[in-house]
Amino acid sequence: MAVETMAREPSRSLSWNDPWVRGIVYQVVVAGAVAALGWYLVNNTLDNLQRAKIASGFSFLDRESGFAIGESLIEYSPASSYGRAFAVGLLNTLRVAVIGIVLSTVLGTAIGIARLSSNWLIAKLSSLYVEVIRNVPLLLQLFFWYALITENMPGPRQAANPLPGVYISNRGFKFPLMAEHWIWDWCWVAVGVGTISALWLFSWARERQNQTGKAFPLLWPSLGLILGLPLLAWLFGGAPTKVVVPELRGFNFQGGGSLTPEFAALLIGLTMYTAGFIAEIVRAGILAVPKGQWEAAGALGLKRGPVLRLIVLPQALRVIVPPMTSQYLNITKNSSLAVAIGYPDVVSIANTTMNQTGQAIEGIALIMAVYLTISLLISAFMNWYNKRVALVER
Repeated sequence: MAVETMAREPSRSLSWNDPWVRGIVYQVVVAGAVAALGWYLVNNTLDNLQRAKIASGFSFLDRESGFAIGESLIEYSPASSYGRAFAVGLLNTLRVAVIGIVLSTVLGTAIGIARLSSNWLIAKLSSLYVEVIRNVPLLLQLFFWYALITENMPGPRQAANPLPGVYISNRGFKFPLMAEHWIWDWCWVAVGVGTISALWLFSWARERQNQTGKAFPLLWPSLGLILGLPLLAWLFGGAPTKVVVPELRGFNFQGGGSLTPEFAALLIGLTMYTAGFIAEIVRAGILAVPKGQWEAAGALGLKRGPVLRLIVLPQALRVIVPPMTSQYLNITKNSSLAVAIGYPDVVSIANTTMNQTGQAIEGIALIMAVYLTISLLISAFMNWYNKRVALVER
């Protein structure tokens, strides 16, 4: 009768010569030192605040702010709380960051591809753009765009009127806007649902093509989901068509939609500056793909456009995505320079709050928490996407 023997792990002796024991001791000591340092800093800060008779805590967020904010995506007035003011600043920061990420990605990708163009003029102009934009400080660029918009545009009374209801002046870009109606919120929900459904359809079509070799037409179904669902919601809500047109009242326009000079200057500056770095990332990613891929595709009779879109770029993404994450983080953090041109982002509003309340530590903590949270979310999403586009060895 066979007797099975089981290997036993050697017993550990609590000896300093054991690397495992030393590792545990070192980690405990370091953790204890960090905790002690943190306790000392917090305790010392609280003692100093108490001696200076400065109130601490975040209760000030419920108090009335008493200051106006020139640009807000939600309802706000000087009678609103400091907490709502912070919410306004956060939404303004997210607004410019999200739009800037999308626009800089599109522009940077186009310029990066143009740098590899066989057309001498296009390649040289793209190279000139990259070299100039990347070597001029971002803050100086923001000042340039803000001065260009505000100093070289006419006043409201002499505003340019290129289209009915559209006015361009040094107060910004004014345009007609649909009147408030409850159905518009559902239309935006329908846009989100349609976009998610279109992305799922794209993923399904790719898997189907990989398995069967048959391409699925995506253009019209995708447009139907993204545009058709909001249209159905609009029809269900009674198809409202009332439009609010901007009107000149006093020294500025009232009503309608508005794009302020501060937002425009910040968005243009961030987009063009970040696009210069993204262009180099895209160019490097394309050059990292072996030249044989181009030659093999050309031997099959494929044109340069489909080769780039279907063969080269999917392989280049594994090189492009990691450094692209850093640029997305940079454009979000660089938006804090908005305070220099008067755009009410979270830093600008936090500075006003700290000046009025004296809660400097809490205000700085809120700013740090906002940027840390946004950066971690961007990093998590890009890491997930990087795993999706990574080449899987078989």
